Amino acid sequence: MNARPEIVISTLDADRLESLLASLSKGAFPGKAELEAELARADIVEPKDVPPTVVSMNSTVRFRVQSSEEEFELTLVYPKDMDASGNKISILAPVGSALLGLAQGDQIEWPKPGGGSLSVTIEEIVYQPERAGEYHR
Repeated sequence: MNARPEIVISTLDADRLESLLASLSKGAFPGKAELEAELARADIVEPKDVPPTVVSMNSTVRFRVQSSEEEFELTLVYPKDMDASGNKISILAPVGSALLGLAQGDQIEWPKPGGGSLSVTIEEIVYQPERAGEYHR
């Protein structure tokens, strides 16, 4: 697997994600250990200091899955904010966890449920709350 790129996460997102992970029952989320490891290695900064090209929670991201060359534009959300629109991806989905903290142009390998991995490239941060001045969403 390729070395993972550096990731940046806001203090607000880190606190909320740690609370979310702590609230999950054992075995409820197969990728829990991987997301915890990502949080542990992240550069945690104040929301106002998140670079404008980094994926934060509630960001809308255009990304490409290398194996299929499919492009997606999805908003990274907490599980409580999921709906049937098809325009959102949960932080608890493998690709959702992979996107958090990455910057435009970054590529990452992430394990798929059932084995194998996905190679994902961030093409564009279409919307980012911090860039829009929304620090307490």
